[in-house]
Amino acid sequence: MKNLCWALPLLVSLQAIAEASYDYRVLIAGEDIGYLKVEEDGDVLNVDFDFKQNGRGPTVTEKITLDPRGFPIDWTISGTTTFGSAIDEYFKADDGVARWRDATGPGSKAYTEAPGFYINQNGSSYSNALLAQALLAKPEGRLKVYPGGEASIQRSATETLSGEGVEVDIVAYQILGLDATPRLVFLDSNGTYFGTASPRFALVRAGFEAVEGQMRALSERLSTDRYVAIQAEVAHEYDGPVRIKDVRIFDPNSLQLTPLQDVVVYGNRIASVQPADSPQTPGEVIIDGEGGTLVPGMYEMHGHIGQENALLNIAAGVTSVRDMGNENDVLEDLMIRINTGLIAGPRITRSCFIEGESEFASATGETVATLEAALAMVRWCGSRDFHQIKLYNSMRPEWAAALTAEAHRLGLRVAGHVPAFSTADAMIDAGFDEITHANQLMLGWVLEPGEDTRTLFRFTAMKRFRNLPLDDPAITRTVDRMVAQGIVHDPTTAIHEHGLTAIDGEPAPMGRAIIDHLPTNEQRSLKQELFGTESAEERAEYVAAFEFVMAILSELHDRGVLLVPGTDLGGSFFYHRELELFEQLGMTPAEVLKRASWDMAHYLAQDEDLGSIAKGKYADFFLVPGDPTTALGEIRKIRMVVSDGVVYFPEEIYPKFGIRPFSSAPPVAMAPSPGGP
Repeated sequence: MKNLCWALPLLVSLQAIAEASYDYRVLIAGEDIGYLKVEEDGDVLNVDFDFKQNGRGPTVTEKITLDPRGFPIDWTISGTTTFGSAIDEYFKADDGVARWRDATGPGSKAYTEAPGFYINQNGSSYSNALLAQALLAKPEGRLKVYPGGEASIQRSATETLSGEGVEVDIVAYQILGLDATPRLVFLDSNGTYFGTASPRFALVRAGFEAVEGQMRALSERLSTDRYVAIQAEVAHEYDGPVRIKDVRIFDPNSLQLTPLQDVVVYGNRIASVQPADSPQTPGEVIIDGEGGTLVPGMYEMHGHIGQENALLNIAAGVTSVRDMGNENDVLEDLMIRINTGLIAGPRITRSCFIEGESEFASATGETVATLEAALAMVRWCGSRDFHQIKLYNSMRPEWAAALTAEAHRLGLRVAGHVPAFSTADAMIDAGFDEITHANQLMLGWVLEPGEDTRTLFRFTAMKRFRNLPLDDPAITRTVDRMVAQGIVHDPTTAIHEHGLTAIDGEPAPMGRAIIDHLPTNEQRSLKQELFGTESAEERAEYVAAFEFVMAILSELHDRGVLLVPGTDLGGSFFYHRELELFEQLGMTPAEVLKRASWDMAHYLAQDEDLGSIAKGKYADFFLVPGDPTTALGEIRKIRMVVSDGVVYFPEEIYPKFGIRPFSSAPPVAMAPSPGGP
């Protein structure tokens, strides 16, 4: 990445980005949901950022003083995060010292003649434009950053965007080294910030909203290019048989490990399972399991899968994902790329996300304004490869019975949130097969008539759980219904633990085992509250609420209600934490592994091909060095994953995301030729 200065016409000074006032619009799936405003006053920038979607979103105010190089030297950030936690962040550089405070606490370092650039934790994306300018001014395109690490930049594309009477030339840059995935920045031909995008999200200069779809398409293309290149480096596809020798196999039916065996894979299927030391055949690739354990591939049952987390799920042993709601065409394109081997990713089982229209509606799925439109959407789903429909917060409760009846007629299951102003009991009576999220199941026990769960109130109201006795008649009534009718529950336990128990400045429970392996900014995110509190007493109320949640889930498990493991957090490492929390509900490690593999394959009617390691099944499994049936945490030390017959070594994958690997790859060799040594 040498001589990147040529990438912009540097007739523009470093502070050109602040020579005017700019307005930007925030859009999700083409819907305008907020703004970013930047006002310049000399060397001071005043930034306002606000958007709301699905009843939540950030509100941020920034004041940034720049030095002549365009580096922030005095920066204050205030407001609230997406989930309502207060922001009180600052950075100040003077007298040779850089000082800052973010949600993780205070810090300081020397501010030298070659200072670093402060990376904010909770500011707007406009800071990425300032960082891009600073990086482009460096011959090598690199800068040390505060709190730590190094950022670099690469030019990724030049495009002309046009539509509805507007046209603009942009240059796309990717900023690397800060997070697990690059930060995308679009600058116009004058070097001025134009916006950013992802496959569903766009921040675009006001007046150019007509090109936001092209921005999103470009972001998806650049992301695909990145993962295609990574796939070429980390995917090992062998022409002949692959023998994984000297491994114990976790058998989900017996909940035991087998004696040492060999597993032979040919193509994408398991060709045979043989006793250890069986004769090898010419042309085999030999992977030495060194006495480790093979575990069937696991199912993340509450995913919103995207290209950025697809490979990380594979590295974590998650070879199948039930997607619980996505923009249908974006997900379908992703599935094509995965299924054709262009990029790596789990097998995906799709849910059809249907949402009612309201000011709080989620833009993730299809929104409907009438019962007739909702029924038409169910029929559309029934004519495609969806496993179930998922109904959401703004759906009219009185439509639920008709929608579930139509879904069942078409062979679709029904899951979802409890629509606002209704209860889990009512949705069970309406025909739901599965209730999604612990809070959605339990809020009906504490809400007053008319209270609206389409906002952050669906999280903050959980504080009321602390006052509810476990033998309350309302609880007993719901649990009895679930047991009698075979209702399944998708509690997403880890995200509730994070929201209710995380404390600013301390590693969150789900991050404690992994945090030291992650990039600096990922570490910071795991040391920040999700739901903000104003006092230690309020945090104690949230902690008590999580204890209540775990007690109810334990009772559901004890009474035979099927709990399915999913995160709503992207899976990967957080899925491992979800499984640890299932162990806390009273399952043994072996029972947890069975729940994550065989039970979920059976639940999704995929157990003929998946869920266990046996001849003829798809080659979806992973290798750990120890015994996960006695120490579940072994699943973090995955040495190898086989997904659809393709071999991956996390040791090769994680550095692509700035992650320090947790284990080494097993030895790989070719079987000796006949008559050879």
